[in-house]
This record gives sequence, C-alpha cells and structure tokens, in this order.
Amino acid sequence: MSEQKSLLVELGTEELPVKALPGLAQAFFDGVITALEKRGIGFERGDAKPLYTPRRLAVLLPAVDVEQPEQKSEVLGPYLNIALDANGAPTKALEGFAAKAGIDWTALERTTDGKGERFVHRAVKPGAKTADLLADIVREALAGMPIPKPMRWGAHEYAFARPVHWLVLLLGKDVVPAQVLGVTSDRMSRGHRFEHDKPVWINDPGDYVMALQGAKVLVDPDARRARIVAEVEKAAAQAGGSARITDDNLEQVVCLTEWPAAVLCSFESAFLAVPQEALIETMEINQKFFPVLSDGGKLTEHFVGIANIESQNVDEVRKGYERVIRPRFSDAKFFFDEDLKQGLVSMGDGLKTVTYQAKLGSVADKVARVAALAEAIAAQVGADPAQARRAAELAKNDLQSRMVNEFPELQGIAGRHYALAAGEPKEIALAIDEAYQPRFAGDDIALSPLGKVLAIAERLDTLAGGFAAGLKPTGNKDPFALRRNALGLARTVIESGFNLDVRQLIYKAIELLPGAVQPHADRNTETMGLDLYDFILDRLRGYYADKGVPAAHFNAVAELKPASLYDFDTRLDAIGTFATLQEAEALAAANKRIGNILKKADIAIPHAVDRALLSDPAESALAEAVEAVLGETDEALHHHDYVTVLNHLARLRPQVDAFFDSVMVNADDPAVRANRLALLKRLADRFRAVAAIEHLST
Repeated sequence: MSEQKSLLVELGTEELPVKALPGLAQAFFDGVITALEKRGIGFERGDAKPLYTPRRLAVLLPAVDVEQPEQKSEVLGPYLNIALDANGAPTKALEGFAAKAGIDWTALERTTDGKGERFVHRAVKPGAKTADLLADIVREALAGMPIPKPMRWGAHEYAFARPVHWLVLLLGKDVVPAQVLGVTSDRMSRGHRFEHDKPVWINDPGDYVMALQGAKVLVDPDARRARIVAEVEKAAAQAGGSARITDDNLEQVVCLTEWPAAVLCSFESAFLAVPQEALIETMEINQKFFPVLSDGGKLTEHFVGIANIESQNVDEVRKGYERVIRPRFSDAKFFFDEDLKQGLVSMGDGLKTVTYQAKLGSVADKVARVAALAEAIAAQVGADPAQARRAAELAKNDLQSRMVNEFPELQGIAGRHYALAAGEPKEIALAIDEAYQPRFAGDDIALSPLGKVLAIAERLDTLAGGFAAGLKPTGNKDPFALRRNALGLARTVIESGFNLDVRQLIYKAIELLPGAVQPHADRNTETMGLDLYDFILDRLRGYYADKGVPAAHFNAVAELKPASLYDFDTRLDAIGTFATLQEAEALAAANKRIGNILKKADIAIPHAVDRALLSDPAESALAEAVEAVLGETDEALHHHDYVTVLNHLARLRPQVDAFFDSVMVNADDPAVRANRLALLKRLADRFRAVAAIEHLST
C-alpha cells in the first residue's frame, strides 16, 4: 500500500457571495475529489466535507497517497498479415509502430482478438508524485466551479468569484509549490479580519481547524451553525421567549460570519400593533436578525442579532442593530395605519384600473370570476356559499394597500388583518390569507374549509385564463406559474378530501372567461378543458413519485382520467394494495392480453353473455365467476370501495388461467367468438372501473 499523508487546500478570498457560498464550497470539494480519482490517486475521505467561511474555501482530507500507482499502458498495433511479409520480415507498418513506441519490433508482444493475431505494445512506468500533480488538481477543481459572473482583478486574464489573496497547499507537513490565480502557495492562512488580523501558521493539515479556531475563525460551517443556534436560543431565553430560527435565515448568517456572537436587542412595543409578519420579514430578510416569540408564538419586542466579532462594547453593537431596524418598522407602522384609515372595502375600488392580463381583463374582473367559482364550490363541499363569495370579493383588495406595495410577500396576510379590523367574520379574514396556500413547495394547504374553497377557485381561474390566453408553459417559461397553481389546486382537493368533479369546474371556469378568449369552433370548451385536466394530472405525476408511488400505478389510474382528483387518489391507494397480492401480476398480464384481443376484434361484441353458447367447462366456470363478482362488487364500486372490488376480482385468477389454458377465444363460429369476447369484456370492464391494471404487467 502506498504511503499516505494528509492534504489541505485552502483558497483565501475577498468575501464570497452569501447565497452562493455553500454551493461554491461543495463544488470546490467535489472538484478536488474528482481530480484525484481521475489520476488514480488513492485517498481516505473519512468524514471529510467542504470547509468554508466568507473569506475561504478549503478541502481537508485525512489521508492521500503520496504518489500514483504504476501507470500501465497498452497500445494495439497492426495485425500479423499487415505487420509481417511472406518471409516473416517486418513491414514498414510494423517498423513505424515500433519506432513510435521507442523499442525494437522484436520486443513487442502479441495478442489476439476477434479479427486475429496482432502486435501490441505494453508498458509500465512509475506513477507521478502527488505533490507534482496537486497544482493542476487545484486548477482543474477551480475551473469546474459554477461561477456565472467571475470577477477580474489586476492586470491579468484569470478570474474567480472574488479576488484571491492566499493559497495554503500542504501534503503532510510539506508545502506543495504552486501558482494559482496569481498567488503562490505556502502554509500561512489568515485569521479573523478584526479579531486576529495576521497570518496563521499551519504546521500540518491536521492542525488546520484548531489553528484557525485559535485565530477566531470557525472554518467548519456546522460548528458555526451550532454556535449560532446555541447563542440565539440562549439570548432569546434571557428575554423570556424563544427564537424564530428559519433554515434560510440561519444559513445566510452562517455564510456571513467567521466568529458569530449573539446580541440581544429590542424595539419599541408600539410597533407590535403592526402585523407581525411585516416586522418579522424586515428582521429576517433585510437584516438577518432572529425574532423572539412568546410561548404563544406571538412576536415580542425583542430580537437577536449576530455579530461577526466578540465586541468589547456590546451596547454599541446593540444600539447599531436597533437603529438600523427602526426606520423600516416606522415605515411599516405608517403604511399599516394609513391602510386602516382607508379600509379594506374601499381598497377594492382601485382593482378596476389594474390590468390582470391583457386578454383577461382587470384584477376586478378576475375577482368576479373567482367569486362565482367559490360560491359554486362551497355549495358542493358544505361551506357557506355567501361567505365564500364575500371572501373572494375581498381577497385581492390588499393588493392596493400601502403595506403590500412595500412588502409584496404579505399578500393575503395583510388582507386578513384589514378584514378583521373592518369587522369581517374571522372565517372570511382567515380565508383571504389561506387562499394563497400552498405558497411554496412543501407548504401546507389551507386549513379552514373556506380557505380551501377560495384556494381552489383562485387556481381554477388562473389556470383556465392562462390556457385560454395562450400562456401554457413552454420549456422553463411559466410567467403565470401555472405549473405551481396546478399542483396547488390538486393538492388542496386531494388533501382536503373534496370529492369534486374537477373537469366540470374547469369547464365552468372557462365559461366565465371574457368573450375574447372563449374557445372557438376548432377548439371548444371540452377540448380546452381536457387539455387543462391533463396538465393537472401531469403535475400529479411528480407529486406521487415523491411519495414513492410507482409510475406504473399512476399510469394505471391516469389512463381512466377520473373526474375527481380525490377519487383518483382513492383508486391509487387501491392499486397499491392490489399490487401486493400474489395474483396481481398474473391478472395484470391477463388483462393486458384481454385488451389486445378486444382491440383486434372484428365483430360486434354483445353486452351480455349467452349461457347457451358456453360449451367449454373453463369458459362456463369463468362466466359464472365473473357474474358472481359483478354482483358482489356493484355496491362497493358505488361507494368507491376500490380495495374491495379488486380483492374480489383477484379471486378470479384460477378461472382466468384455466380459460386461457383451454379456450380458443377466436373460434370459427362467429356467435361463439362474439360470446367469448363479451365474457372477456365484462371482466375487463370491471377491472377498468377501478384502473387499467395492465400497466402493472412487467
């Protein structure tokens, strides 16, 4: 086994882009690993991972071979009939091949392949020293990094995400000489810009993490993350609350700091009259602070800032954090107060002058369509139609508010607050907010019945309008977020357990659209509706794939295009249960065979089976069993109990197997042939009343 030494590569830079930093670090780490593997240099990865701070990217591997293994090469030469003449003397072709290899032709070996015997040159040379290859390995890793807008600095041609200032390149205790991006490698890293602004000697790669920690730099992002969480939670507890720590905010603070230190701050309690979502957004998005919440989840007047330094004068840092946040809070309070004076209802007057989409009219026009849909849907799911209409009529009014103009992410949230202030029922106020759910991938659907109704109605109109106006997504372009709306609609229907006829609702949504985009002669409402329904089903494909549902199961149900998405989900569950049965594979294969036979039928197939024409015992047994199962499953099918239906059908396997073993379907007698086709069709139709189970056949 080759001798191994630890390896450290650290590239020091100006502050790297915060959101891109984890990806850059991972790419650099992966690039070094790939370059080592490409050259056959063995290494032990252990628990190695990307190490980084705002000012550095590092790769630390515990053990790397100090040299490549022997490099074996094999170059195939001419076949014997070309390489040797009739007297066995070398031809010019062989002499040229040997000369290129640098040896006499008599030293060449021979090998045989499918075309015959030929000459071959095999050579073995010692592997290169790893130290001699490291400069190219680092350059190769840097060249492969995803940097969309590389920067240039100085009078040279190379570029990187940010200007580069130092390079540490150690193999064991030895510095590996290299010139990369204008800097020369050595063993001197750099400490914290303010706490330890001086070079840091790295004696050995194994000393790297602790040496930097001594220089007030936590180079391991996991260590910084843990420190931030611990300090924030401790500070929040001192204020008598708990910290709100979101993944996104935490990751950005991790990428902004090298030696994080928490500072507990506060603001005037008068600002708490403003919707807390606006204040939280300001703290998290604009300042990367952590809000402190009460036990009930309400915002308190405290927040935690993270300094990149352990200040000797924490009070000054606190004052600075409190000072930067106050103007934004003051603006939010002003907007909120002014909006309350105007009132939510009067805000809606301005929607008539705001264009939703050129072909689809104003936002007010959209509101009217959504209100009609919401009223119709509410009646079908047991919600109050009048409240659904009222919620829809108010749902977009906050788009005209000062608060939403300043904080677009508060759409619906602001409307909820203004609705409550205006004395609207809390059910309506909540629905105005929940209409936007799910707001992003993985978000929950609306919780209240009225919110669910409004969320469905809103998305139905958006989808119908988008398709009618020619805005169907193409490639990566989806300006009206129709893909996201389709999945949000489907999720809300399915997860709410609403057994709605979505196809009919789509048709209604299309009929409510302006005349200018109504379907014309060659593209009627039904055609457009089916196109849109297929689009929704296509969004569900990924949704169920994420849940581990096999594509074959999804296709088995999707082929039937059930009008109710909740019913679609119920059928899919039943298929999953059926697929676990021992009989499933054979019956799926039989169903596939039946389908092919029925497609090729060249005669009319009767609706009923004539028992007088049953001559073979196997077909009589199958006919009797099928009729019994049909009677046993009628009620279960009526109640959408698809598991029971498929369980009964699974019991038919012996009769189905016996039928195909002994009965010729395409009998010479047309009447017998038609009767047998009728029998198979009755069986296939009952299976297809649940799903096209032939998709389960491998």
